[in-house]
Amino acid sequence: MAQESPKNSAAEIPVTSNGQLEDSHENSFNKDLKRSLPVGLGLSETKIISHGFDSTKEGVVEAGPFPGKGSSASPKSCVISPSSAAASRLAGQGCDLIIPTGGRAQQKSGPVVLADEVKNPAMEKLELVRKWSLKSYKCTRQIISEKLGRGSRTVDLELEAQIDILRDNKKKYENILRLAQTLSTQLFQMVHTQRQLGDAFADLSLKSLELHEEFGYNADTQKLLAKNGETLLGAINFFIASVTTLVNKTIEDTLLTVKQYESARIEYDAYRTDLEELNLGPRDANTLPKIEQSQQLFQVHKEKYDKMRNDVSIKLKFLEENKVKVLHNQLVLFHNAIAAYFAGNQKQLEQTLKEFHIKLKTPGADAPSWLEEQ
Repeated sequence: MAQESPKNSAAEIPVTSNGQLEDSHENSFNKDLKRSLPVGLGLSETKIISHGFDSTKEGVVEAGPFPGKGSSASPKSCVISPSSAAASRLAGQGCDLIIPTGGRAQQKSGPVVLADEVKNPAMEKLELVRKWSLKSYKCTRQIISEKLGRGSRTVDLELEAQIDILRDNKKKYENILRLAQTLSTQLFQMVHTQRQLGDAFADLSLKSLELHEEFGYNADTQKLLAKNGETLLGAINFFIASVTTLVNKTIEDTLLTVKQYESARIEYDAYRTDLEELNLGPRDANTLPKIEQSQQLFQVHKEKYDKMRNDVSIKLKFLEENKVKVLHNQLVLFHNAIAAYFAGNQKQLEQTLKEFHIKLKTPGADAPSWLEEQ
């Protein structure tokens, strides 16, 4: 009778004899076993333990007094092959055997069961590459067929028109930014020149007593123009920064979602075309599983396409509201600042900047102090 120790990879098989064996098969098995045991140790005083090792070529039979015999002698061990006739007969007796399988032992009763092999990571990666290659092939074929005019594509006329308007507006806003940046650069150079000219007039007014008043008037005028120019420059730079954020962040984020929508649309059309081709072909035992799989993939990409189309519609709506609000404020600022500057209305120019909470940087404020330079 087999005895199995809990949480152990070995099966203990005590074998006892009552003096007479009726089965000749068991008798011959005991004779073989006695020849493999040390001299002086009876079969009735043995117990056989088959341990699971990393090797698959041999096991260990521990021979010793059977529990309950009252013997204090230490058990002895001898090596026996799991594939030997003795091991085969033990299994035939309904005993529990454990045969090591490459370090993964399976402890079961009755027949020997080998552990299933773990999935190969290389095969999993190869399968992922295969799916990616198949998807890329389908999408590339769809793009080429659309450009050649042979394939059909899904078109949302209203959404496509909004996307085209957005892209066209982005180009126009970028052109406004370039011109505003050019104006800012030129105005900065002019303000810098006016400031230097004012300093030169002030210096001459101190050194030319006969022209003291004339040089003084011109010095005050150039310094006032330079001050107003700095105020206008602050308004223009604020306008440039706000429109840059609108174009390069808000609009660009929406266009990124548009690109994802277009990719989803290509995948959707590719799998739709594939499903249509399969449906036009014969239906038999080989093609029906392919059609069912293609239908499932088509449904997955259709849901993705619908989701991306909804996302684009929502982002376009929010972008339009944000664009109107931002451009309204910035265009009012630009107009009022330019008008006040060229009208010579210094108070109105300063009031315009206060309304938009624009703080002007004093000249040299960004320059580090002599302590920081040290």
